[in-house]
This record gives sequence, C-alpha cells and structure tokens, in this order.
Amino acid sequence: MVQVLFGKRSMLTAKQVEDLIRGGLPAAAEQGILVEEVGEHRARVRYRFDASMVRPGGTVSGPTLMSLADAAMYAAILANLDGQEMAVTQNLNINFLSKPAPADLIGEAEIIRLGRRSAVLEVRIYSAGNAPMVAHVTGTYAIPGNS
Repeated sequence: MVQVLFGKRSMLTAKQVEDLIRGGLPAAAEQGILVEEVGEHRARVRYRFDASMVRPGGTVSGPTLMSLADAAMYAAILANLDGQEMAVTQNLNINFLSKPAPADLIGEAEIIRLGRRSAVLEVRIYSAGNAPMVAHVTGTYAIPGNS
C-alpha cells in the first residue's frame, strides 16, 4: 500500500513517459530502454539486451542493472506526477541477488511513499523469461516545486 501525502494527479501513458525520457535523455533510446507499462504508483521498464552489457564471468554488469532501476523509478515518477521531469535521484541502494541471464532485463518499479518533496520507491529486476529476481533496489527521488 502506497502512502500518499498529497492529492492525486493525472497519470501519463507508457508512451508519453517513454517520449519524455527519450526527449530529456536521448541516450535512453540508444540503450534500448522501453517503458512497457505504467499504472497507479508503478511502472514496468524493459532494457533490451546487448552483448556490451556482459562483464567478465558472463553476467550482466552491475551498472546496467542500476541504470534500469533508475529508469524504472523515473518512469513511475513521470507517470504518476504528470511528467515531473525535474525529479532527480537522491538515493539508490541495490542488492544483487542472482546472476542475470544474457537476456532483456525487466524492472518493475513501485512508489511506496509519495510526499511533497520526495518519493520512496522499490524496484524488482528480472531477466526476461526467467523467474528468479536478479536484483532488489530501493531509492528516493527528490521532487522539486511541491511545497
């Protein structure tokens, strides 16, 4: 259950969120970040697999997983705060749980607390087509201009 500390706002679509992300950060399109779904207090983002993501040992690199987590959190913020593009990552904590398969990565973000100046989120990361969670992420986003 989400703790919301101020009124409900209108929600953007997955396509609108993806367009905002790509407009503000063109590298997101090059990296293969796709916003698949958004909903109330959540977003699902796919990071298309590329061999350049693999590190020695045959696993997807940690920075790749962190990038997906941050994109998923940002997508949830954008969708639920009517395109609040100036929201920024304040904190990101990641726990690597298992070796990701060389496949697309899926990040499922959920806003767990939404206040006037910040949002606390959780992201679960999976390899596409593979059941075990590969990483668990928590983060905080600073939300400017909500006083």
